[in-house]
Amino acid sequence: MTDNPPPVMTIEEASKYLQIPLSSLYKLAQDRKIPCQKVGRHWRFRKETIDQWLDSRAENGHHQPDLSK
Repeated sequence: MTDNPPPVMTIEEASKYLQIPLSSLYKLAQDRKIPCQKVGRHWRFRKETIDQWLDSRAENGHHQPDLSK
């Protein structure tokens, strides 16, 4: 994960933070499978919300397929 990501990330920053391809993150955002919101035409991701989402998925035993393929 990147060092010191901002509290509100662009899709590019979130892609780097999550270590997944940008195209995969666009798909997750468009399908509302990851917490995010649009500001105008731009996707924004709150780091705190993404961290909570990751933690809750781990606690609930969710397994996401490898999206980097």
